[in-house]
Amino acid sequence: MLRLTASPFGNGLTLDEVVRDLEHLPSAPRVLPRLKQLLCDGNTAMSEVVEMVRLDPGIAARVLQFGNSAYFSHGLRCYTVEEAVNRVGYEHIYELVCTAVASQVLVRPLCTYGLEAEDLWQNSIACALATEVLADRLNADRDVAYTVGLLHCLGMVVIDDWATCRQPSLRLISKGLPLESCEEERAVLGFHQAEAGAALLRHWAFPPVISEPVRWQYLPGGTAAHYRFAALLHAAKWVRTRVLHSDMHPATPQAQLLNRLGLTLAQLETIAIDVDQRLRAINRQLETGAPTLSLLFPGGERQITESGVRRTG
Repeated sequence: MLRLTASPFGNGLTLDEVVRDLEHLPSAPRVLPRLKQLLCDGNTAMSEVVEMVRLDPGIAARVLQFGNSAYFSHGLRCYTVEEAVNRVGYEHIYELVCTAVASQVLVRPLCTYGLEAEDLWQNSIACALATEVLADRLNADRDVAYTVGLLHCLGMVVIDDWATCRQPSLRLISKGLPLESCEEERAVLGFHQAEAGAALLRHWAFPPVISEPVRWQYLPGGTAAHYRFAALLHAAKWVRTRVLHSDMHPATPQAQLLNRLGLTLAQLETIAIDVDQRLRAINRQLETGAPTLSLLFPGGERQITESGVRRTG
């Protein structure tokens, strides 16, 4: 069990204790492991999926919003969760609910990292798409891959939530791939964001196939049992960076890692083009006529609108 060393937040606290002490994070993601089980069971009826979605009003609202998006609605509004789920279809419902759930956690500014809510959300979606595309190429479970990519920076939310309450002046700056702000996090806190994210996923009862790749995203070779998805995530982060920051030249994943995955740098570049197109399409498709929603975060008020998230205060 990881303990904080030389941490400004307290003496002898375990990371699991830190996760349990979080104050501003919803527990909605707990629904995802159970939903995955339902969808893997060939005897599951769509009504069971609908009932699970309806358990959380926030998830239900987001699923309705996505169901009414330009991509799914074709000009016809749906007014119930059942209509939205049936409109999306069995094949895409996990990805839809996963995105709806994650939006409750990841649409928030991270003052500790100097990130706006839109930055964090685009990072998460781009990485989810990249991991999914890579999984398709390697015949790996695309739902697991999408979830791992979507929640890969969850630990940054953990650290920001804690720092906002304990040390508001803390600032952590990314040095880019492959380690980002990992070394600074460990020096200051005694752990890094990948370990924090994995701890929260365990707390939410996610299986190791999802929590462990998140934990080992900086050093995939550190896990034998979950190397494949950890390596996929490591490579997907390179794709994510190329898509979101085309002017940057991130450090290339190690040749040994690419060889084990059966990938080349040229293939990653091609995947980046594919992910960029998909991300642009998603950003267009999720435009709806939904009213603007204002949310109050520790760093100020933000408005969630059709075009994204913007600061209002």
